[in-house]
Amino acid sequence: MREFAYERATDAEQAVAAVLADPDAVFLGAGTNLVDHLKLGIIAPAKLVDVSRLPFDQVSPLPDGGVRIGAAVRNADLAAHPVIRARYPMLSAALSAGASAQLRNLATTAGNLLQRTRCPYFQDSTVPCNKRDPGSGCSAIGGFDRDQAILGASDQCIATHPSDMAVAMAASGAVVQVLGARGEREIPVTELYRLPGDDPERDTVLEHGDLITAVDLPALDWAATSTYRKVRDRASFAFALVSVAVAVDIADGVVRDVRIAFGGVAATPWRARRAEAELRGRAATEAHFAAAADAELADARPQRQNGFKVPLARNTLVATLRELSGLR
Repeated sequence: MREFAYERATDAEQAVAAVLADPDAVFLGAGTNLVDHLKLGIIAPAKLVDVSRLPFDQVSPLPDGGVRIGAAVRNADLAAHPVIRARYPMLSAALSAGASAQLRNLATTAGNLLQRTRCPYFQDSTVPCNKRDPGSGCSAIGGFDRDQAILGASDQCIATHPSDMAVAMAASGAVVQVLGARGEREIPVTELYRLPGDDPERDTVLEHGDLITAVDLPALDWAATSTYRKVRDRASFAFALVSVAVAVDIADGVVRDVRIAFGGVAATPWRARRAEAELRGRAATEAHFAAAADAELADARPQRQNGFKVPLARNTLVATLRELSGLR
């Protein structure tokens, strides 16, 4: 491991200034992803700026009825928060499905959002990986690709984003609060992440020195009718093969509004806008649920070993919509 300097920030402005002053500096929060990659030699920053003790560990109401989640709120605390459980159950369920109890007790909101989009080849420094070493090649293409993307991939990278929390936040329309060289700005979670394209080494649109300070959830009253379903190889400490976050508003048997996002299928939390458009104003029937899923997955391009993800994503969405709508 490369030697690095360490600085503990006393406020957000100082933290941003410290990272901006060194092009090889990074922020350190809980470190659940960063420290792993330091040990593996995947990253070697010259300086760590510790933001873990900044006062961003609260969940608070917003004037418009929404909720602000501080960047340093622990995943376990957020999952158990009574407001989140009551008003945004899909977010509570997604957080509870992530990682392990030990990691949830340590991991933070911002850190969860910013964990690296990755596959096993990214974490193996002995093999080529365009995300880790741009231009070296993608070992997953033509290799072990069972867990990889079926939507939005490129010929440079087919890795998926591992966060469960981010999928629920994408479905809810959450907005990230950022402080950086350009001052304060807002970025919708659905616009925070990048598809790999020709430069898969960049996971997000954040610039050097950008610090996430909070995430705002909108005042979505009908998000109380929501859930998160995760399909994985084992019941704990496993990334999703496919997951889905759904909130739906049904009245008199008709879908008035709906929010859907998939996990485990792309380099980003995949907001299923085609499926949403197919469902709005339609009767809440299994046939319409299936048609919506088919519309969203029409552009799926599976790899050699993960074609099963297409019907799995379809069936997971249909089953989740059936559950929320009360269909038997």
